[in-house]
Amino acid sequence: MGWFLVVRLLLASKSSSGCHAPFTSNPKLRVIVNLQTTVSFLLVLGLTACSPIQELDEGPINLFNGTDLAGWQNFGGGKFFVEDGTIVGESAPGLPNSFLATEKMYPDFELEVEFKIHPLLNSGIQIRSNTYAEETTTIRWGGRFKTDGSRDVRERVWGKGRFWGYQVEIDPTDRNWTGTLYEEGARGFLHNPNEATAPEGTFKPYEWNHFRIVAKGDRMQTWLNGVAIADVQDDLTSTGYIALQLHGIGNNKEKIGKKVSWKNIKLTKL
Repeated sequence: MGWFLVVRLLLASKSSSGCHAPFTSNPKLRVIVNLQTTVSFLLVLGLTACSPIQELDEGPINLFNGTDLAGWQNFGGGKFFVEDGTIVGESAPGLPNSFLATEKMYPDFELEVEFKIHPLLNSGIQIRSNTYAEETTTIRWGGRFKTDGSRDVRERVWGKGRFWGYQVEIDPTDRNWTGTLYEEGARGFLHNPNEATAPEGTFKPYEWNHFRIVAKGDRMQTWLNGVAIADVQDDLTSTGYIALQLHGIGNNKEKIGKKVSWKNIKLTKL
């Protein structure tokens, strides 16, 4: 509706209904006030119609659409593709650890994901992860835990673009470390994985398993198939990518072509 027509309608309504605009009895001022009210209403209506839908901030977000890898990016060059409604990572020789990461970063959230992995492979779910913008030297405690539970402080040099950050471990070996919290490209395990193992039979080889991961403030918690595994407090990073790891295999011919799969990747912002 053009503004000229709006004014004409307001003038007509004055003469036909005898209504008066608030705060004035002057006909000319009455048109101006009514026009301002109409403009305000139309602006509110237009802004409401054009505003993005907010439901995504209130309920689970599907990070994977089940069809393609839209919304994801590949760090490391590993082979990721969609097959039968799942994201698949397939191992290949000569490649480093690779990560299929979200294009967006997420701070506090609850993440649920199902995964299935070949027993010869290793993998993980990255949370609050980043890349080194340039070659970076870190001096932090890290490495493997000693028998007394302590660890050494070590100096490491990381190349530009190296993907790093918190990782919820997927380890199908007899060590039973699936669900423990590791830091990729940095300190290693953030707690003793041998003290946070799930009861025997919790992890299901060759089958779909379920992770629930909660990151809020400096606290990170994990559950494997409903069983609580890790509960760690650490404040090194507060936001970052969520990513799926395809672990490098070197030149191990036995591991070539083996797969790890993920599906039903849902995130709720906290």
